[in-house]
Amino acid sequence: MSICPLCPRRCQLEEGQVGLCRARVMREGVSRPLGYGKLTAIALDPIEKKPLARFYPGSRILSVGSFGCNMGCYFCQNHSIACAGEADVPWQEVGPQALCEMAWDMKARGNIGLAFTYNEPLLNLEYITDCADLLKPLGLKTVVVTNGCFHMEAVRELLPRVDAFNIDLKGFTQAWYRRLGGDLNVVKAFITAAQETSHVEVTTLVVPGQNDSPEEIDALTRWLAGRSRSIPLHLSRYFPMHQATEQPTDRHSLTALAETARQHLDTVILGNL
Repeated sequence: MSICPLCPRRCQLEEGQVGLCRARVMREGVSRPLGYGKLTAIALDPIEKKPLARFYPGSRILSVGSFGCNMGCYFCQNHSIACAGEADVPWQEVGPQALCEMAWDMKARGNIGLAFTYNEPLLNLEYITDCADLLKPLGLKTVVVTNGCFHMEAVRELLPRVDAFNIDLKGFTQAWYRRLGGDLNVVKAFITAAQETSHVEVTTLVVPGQNDSPEEIDALTRWLAGRSRSIPLHLSRYFPMHQATEQPTDRHSLTALAETARQHLDTVILGNL
């Protein structure tokens, strides 16, 4: 029995056993990615869709996803792949060299690099690392959209290779994070470390009755401002997806929360309105 060191779940796995994320497997006592080079989604997206508002605005980025996630958000917007394993969804195998060549070929269409997104990409951090090392000499950017719920010991070497992160900060209480299968303190440490080496923007999906109090948004944005007032925050409107039943976030309530956030941060953007 060996422990996967990537995230707070710390799955104890027998040889050949797959973790709760459905994307890591224990082989010879080492946690290895099941989804290396296995892509379930690929699209040339506007950079603002990641969402990144202050990183090469107006450009496009080749965006790819795989399968699996180490959290269990009942409102997951990409549950068809984030809640899936290798056998559950169709995928195509694209190695780092081929993917980076594809990104290069799309420069004429406004592409600035590769974004790893859609599911939880850091479960394939080895793949991202290999791609980032190929992208840099080409002058192309590496972007990662992540929940940030990963131990520093596992991801520290990757961070400076990434040009921009969008990191989910799903709320600001441990109780909410426990319900979603994560750890607030681990995410806070990830954001703190990432903003020291990379461009960072943060997204909070506002779920009615869960993480939508003015007091929580005030505490969240005060903490972010303590890292840097210039970190852009995306307050995103929730819609019921997957197993969720709450009604969509009220627009007026979201606007009021944005005003609370702007007391502490220079850039607050409303999403999914």
